[in-house]
Amino acid sequence: MSNLNYTQLRISHLLLQLLLISFANHALAGKDAPKFIPGTTKVTAEEVLDLATEISDLIIVDSRIQADRKQGYIEGSVSLPDLETNCGSLASVIPRKISPVLFYCNGIKCGRSVIASKIALGCGYKNIYWFRGGFSEWQKKKYPFVKE
Repeated sequence: MSNLNYTQLRISHLLLQLLLISFANHALAGKDAPKFIPGTTKVTAEEVLDLATEISDLIIVDSRIQADRKQGYIEGSVSLPDLETNCGSLASVIPRKISPVLFYCNGIKCGRSVIASKIALGCGYKNIYWFRGGFSEWQKKKYPFVKE
């Protein structure tokens, strides 16, 4: 493949990603996140604790922006805002497409983890957990979190 074709393909991919993010943010504005995301396993806060105990190589991705993360985050989570999520950034955080990964954001009014999960699915990741209740459910349950 020539460099021009590769560059055009990358630009098209990035534009498609931006369109998806824009559409998802607009579609979720003032609405709840979907009840489920096909291809993912939805989990509750209790199930997140179970997963973290049972799966030693679970990767927890915080899809929120830095301003939200400053309010606190689940210990051990990796910050990868949805706006920065793409196949390349996912590959740097998630070593294998079969690695267990959990995405979360602020809660059911937040669409960032929805977007990130869908991007991960599009990149070929297979073992995706989605914490729909997100950080607000985590805090409501009074589970420990890190605040810097």
